[in-house]
Amino acid sequence: MQRSMLYRTFVPPVFRQRTSPTPACASFRRPGFFSTATGFLERNITYDSPKTFNILPVLKGCDLDTRSDVVRCALSRTQHDVELLNERLAHVRLGGGPQAVQRHVSRQKLLPRDRIECIIDPGTPLLELSALAGFQDDIPSGGIVTAIGIVASQPVMFIANDATVKGGTYFPITVKKHLRAQEIALQNDLPCIYLVDSGGAYLPQQDQVFPDRDHFGRIFYHQATLSSRNIPQIAVVCGSCTAGGAYVPSMSDETIIVQGNGTIFLGGPPLVQAATGEVVSAEELGGARVHTTVSGVADHLAVNELDAMRLARDVVASLGRAPSGITSTKTTSEHLPQHEEPLYDPKELGGIVPVDSKQPMDVRLILARILDGSRFHEFKKNYGTTLVTGFGKLMGQDVGVIANNGILFPESAMKGAHFVELCCQRGIPILFIQNITGFMIGQKYEHEGIAKHGAKLVTAVATAAVPKITLVVGGSYGAGNYGMCGRAFSPRFLYMWPNAKIGVMGGEQAANVLATIQRNNIHARGDQWNAEEEASFKQPILDKFEKESSAYYSTSHLWDDGIIDPADTRMVLGSSLAIARRVGCNPNATKFGVFRM
Repeated sequence: MQRSMLYRTFVPPVFRQRTSPTPACASFRRPGFFSTATGFLERNITYDSPKTFNILPVLKGCDLDTRSDVVRCALSRTQHDVELLNERLAHVRLGGGPQAVQRHVSRQKLLPRDRIECIIDPGTPLLELSALAGFQDDIPSGGIVTAIGIVASQPVMFIANDATVKGGTYFPITVKKHLRAQEIALQNDLPCIYLVDSGGAYLPQQDQVFPDRDHFGRIFYHQATLSSRNIPQIAVVCGSCTAGGAYVPSMSDETIIVQGNGTIFLGGPPLVQAATGEVVSAEELGGARVHTTVSGVADHLAVNELDAMRLARDVVASLGRAPSGITSTKTTSEHLPQHEEPLYDPKELGGIVPVDSKQPMDVRLILARILDGSRFHEFKKNYGTTLVTGFGKLMGQDVGVIANNGILFPESAMKGAHFVELCCQRGIPILFIQNITGFMIGQKYEHEGIAKHGAKLVTAVATAAVPKITLVVGGSYGAGNYGMCGRAFSPRFLYMWPNAKIGVMGGEQAANVLATIQRNNIHARGDQWNAEEEASFKQPILDKFEKESSAYYSTSHLWDDGIIDPADTRMVLGSSLAIARRVGCNPNATKFGVFRM
């Protein structure tokens, strides 16, 4: 007997579903893209029984006592955190401010997110990355919008300059974010669409933008590398492309330029006049008609921006790539994996991690609220219990899970390394859920070989060829960050909850370590150090670590790919997994390094 299951597509602030029509160029309305409110689309899926989807065992005993003080405090903290997150997202989406936006649209130019809105397939999801990059330096979204969307049934990476932020010039964080988007495109075989509107490098910080390996020039290196690997590079020139920025459209496989606004030149009119004495207008020097009829630098002439976005869709449609299967949720449910919703409410995720980080929690409570049907086949459940490992499904997709449930001991590390081997042998992506203070220390554990056992886990994670995705739900400290696939270990995507913290160690631990050293030095001189002096010594350290370990400090410096509302975790991870698993899931493709036995 068939029964019906309600499948809900959730739309978090940085992962939203378009429901509004394409904005008209004349009105320049900013559509629902910028709303931080959440929305739902609903559709019915029929299936015979839960066994059709998943025969894995259900996690038991994962109910959350929402009446307990610990849970209520956690929920209250999360509510405050999410409100602050939404406020900050709304702020950065205003770009360079009302005056800059007005000046921009008065030139018959769309804003960067509106441009993306015009290109993506109607009704398909969009995942914006690192929306709060540059936030603490007052560079909204780092001066560039990067997002993964669906165009002509193909997932693509958008890299869109925001000309309302200092004319779209490249700050150090802009370069870093641009390179990160290209890295994601390379790892996941995503065609790139560059929506170019930039004045080039930000000259007052040229020493931090131009000369080093991972500075401005690396953008063009990546473009050439991506194209050489048959990952299409498409440029839409909506505004200025000056100096080094001229190489973005020049090195693209196909380039579209907007008549009247789009220009491409290595040296602009002032520089040409100063260097040669020649007086020439921007349009005559490097306008749309020049480059589509004379120089051949551009391939397609667009009469306005909406025409340019249409041409961009045409280019993607002609790439000859197979459809991704990630299409409109309104009409093509048959192309998406069928799956069960969790048995436990994902809205309760914000109540699981205690406010007091010293209080224990069971990470299975999180798994029960993100995995399909709350089903989880746990591996080595009774061994190395401070690390939870096992297999489940996320929105119909196989995934291996490695999740912290306490500090890492030697047996936990060996268990984790063993499980990574299993995932690589089977070609199954791995989801890492971090809440870790590090590896256990002390004479007993050093004698047991904690260093070599921890090295096994680090080696396994570093060399694993399957896609890896990391979520930080609590602390991410010390070598535990490495063993749990921190940023240095190249996860395809890394997200943080608003309460998450990251650092070489916790602030209290750092203050105690430095205070111990200071106290020993004072005592060695024969002097005394009272409690008041010690507290005064510790406070600046505590303040520094509190600031620098916060999720906002992390995301501002692009140490992650975005802060997400805990309630959105399942959708964001499921969408990221759908992108990541397209490449690298070949069984037994990993070549591990030497494991010290």
